[in-house]
Amino acid sequence: MLNIIWGAMILLGITVATLTGRLPNITSGTIESARDAVNVVIQMVGVISMWTGLMKIAEKSGLIDAMSLKMRPLLSFLFPDVPKNSKAINYISTNLIANMLGLGWAATPAGIMAMKELQKINPKKDTASPAMCMFLIVNMSSLQIISVGIISDRAAYGAANPADVIAPAIIVTMITTVVGIALAKGFAYLDAKKGGV
Repeated sequence: MLNIIWGAMILLGITVATLTGRLPNITSGTIESARDAVNVVIQMVGVISMWTGLMKIAEKSGLIDAMSLKMRPLLSFLFPDVPKNSKAINYISTNLIANMLGLGWAATPAGIMAMKELQKINPKKDTASPAMCMFLIVNMSSLQIISVGIISDRAAYGAANPADVIAPAIIVTMITTVVGIALAKGFAYLDAKKGGV
């Protein structure tokens, strides 16, 4: 569906540009945007490599396991139906830690593995379980302590203080996470009262 929407927007833009005589602007704008995109990617590679490397060091040193143990009470509250010895808990904690550090690209593999493990213990295979819904909500709210992606983008575009987004990002993501968890718990409670999962 998105391909259709994007395709329609591109065709509409080209049509309007042709009818208004601005087709050369689209051509030059496309070339400039492509050049800017490559420059930004090259500048971000260093930041991404550093944080991904730090995440790997934290994993190998046992820091991730130690943080996962500290997160057990929170994970038990968020995912009461998931057994404590399930691999899903380890994947969930790795995903959440990576997201908190702003490493969305490092969080994705753990998130996919967590969903696979949650599906294994899901009693209704054709319906998302409350644990799966909660994980998706917490993941999408993306509680971040360090917004590495935004900081690296701001640095690449020459911001005077790229890290000044940290405090607002913490506040906003904390609000979205708390609201998301409250709504998920509320709907799970209502569903349980109605005799759902």
